[in-house]
Amino acid sequence: MSIDLSGRLRVAEAADESPAVVAQHRIDGPGATLDMREFQQALWSAPDWPEDPYEDPSAAWTQQLPRTVCLTIDTGTRVLARPFEPGRLCIRSAEHGSEVVGHAGLIAAHRDNWLLKALDAFGLSGVAFEMESLRPGLLSAGLGGSATAMTAVCLLANRLAGDPMDGYQVVALAARLENDLGNSLTGTQEQSNVVWGGVRDYVWLPWGVPGEPRQGLGTSLQYELLGPEVYEDVRAHMMIVHTGTTRFSADVNQDWVNTLQREDAFPELKHLPGWAYEYREGLRTADWVRVGASLRGFREIRERLIPAYMAGAEALAEFVRLAGGEAFPLGAGGGGSCLVVAPDPAVLSTVREGLAEGLREIEFELLERGHRFEHC
Repeated sequence: MSIDLSGRLRVAEAADESPAVVAQHRIDGPGATLDMREFQQALWSAPDWPEDPYEDPSAAWTQQLPRTVCLTIDTGTRVLARPFEPGRLCIRSAEHGSEVVGHAGLIAAHRDNWLLKALDAFGLSGVAFEMESLRPGLLSAGLGGSATAMTAVCLLANRLAGDPMDGYQVVALAARLENDLGNSLTGTQEQSNVVWGGVRDYVWLPWGVPGEPRQGLGTSLQYELLGPEVYEDVRAHMMIVHTGTTRFSADVNQDWVNTLQREDAFPELKHLPGWAYEYREGLRTADWVRVGASLRGFREIRERLIPAYMAGAEALAEFVRLAGGEAFPLGAGGGGSCLVVAPDPAVLSTVREGLAEGLREIEFELLERGHRFEHC
């Protein structure tokens, strides 16, 4: 199948109605890394599945399952579809100053083509995707940038191809292509956040929902924990601080995957889903002391297993602790940004005023949706 978009996109461009998608970043927290395929599989065992998994709002039966809570924020990526030479495909990045071009149907499966291969997967041709950051300067910030970009490309390509895939399939495609072509080691949380958005709890089901036909990586039970009516209050207890330390999530995530092979590490790893559940419930019930305890419990296990997890964030974490809050490296850790949470919002004012040189706050707002289409 080949879908040549060059003519259709020329008409749209002339009318200033080029199709586009805006995809949002996420905040994670305890549960970070548990979305990776290796962790989903290693820490999952069949639960006592209830007749209605959504009946209990606390989802207490999921406490020992791997999960990640994502909070959608207003940073992210915009992807615009432009006409290109028939039979060819192109990806352009304003932030990276790069352009990758290939022949439709003949895109080799290697790292340089990780985004181009997504266009080819949907049988498109005659199209260039132009990518730009909604807020430049957030590379390697721990907000899920590369996975968000890939999911944006998959969503727009899916829409231009007539929506042949559902949301779970888009999540799986985006995660597998980025992993398998060697761009990064990623799980399924950023992809799920882009597809669904909001303040949402994802309980990972690496082999699908028991007894249902939908199977495989990217499947999750989802619980919307909070509605937009309380976003302002949630935001009052949170801030993001960039440590100024460059991080490469693929390297840090490989260290995390390696811990799964260590007999001495596995008993510690088994406690991580419990702390992720505590984070979920702390957010859901607005118990910020419980949220802080979950950040600390999850973080301390990871520190013991991989000390480099806190690289660049040690001084910030101690400063925040003395002020009355908790700091938590976002994403894989090892640099980038930290989520700072405090039961008393006044603590965040103290942190802002005392940030050391080289640290900077990343302003954000919470959003209800993970993406929006334009002109398509």
